[in-house]
Amino acid sequence: MQYEPGLTRDQLIELATKTYFGNVDAKNLEGALACFHDEALFCVQTAFTRHAGKAEIKRMFEDFFGAYAKIVHKDFTCTVDEKNGRITAGFEAVLTGHDGKVTQLFNTNFWRIRDGKFQEVYVYFSGENVLV
Repeated sequence: MQYEPGLTRDQLIELATKTYFGNVDAKNLEGALACFHDEALFCVQTAFTRHAGKAEIKRMFEDFFGAYAKIVHKDFTCTVDEKNGRITAGFEAVLTGHDGKVTQLFNTNFWRIRDGKFQEVYVYFSGENVLV
């Protein structure tokens, strides 16, 4: 199903890279969850996992935030389909564990937007899935 576009190119980039990842990096659970529709679907394609609905997505983020002392997403390269409300971004994720161990990933996310929020998110990891 195609949704009515509602965000401009700049707004789509802002939603994905600043609002969403900004809240993820700050471990702001409510801020990150506010980017999703209640019945959103979050899939990690490279690990064949899916989280359906905000309750499952919330649990995923609680585990993720607890597993790392520091989370940083940076160096975004975005491709935007403004007409259809879609965006993709390649980026680097740097995760620092509580023991100081650093995990570096080069990932790509695909977002499908409905009414200014994520309806579907598809994630491709360069390494192990950290969103279980």
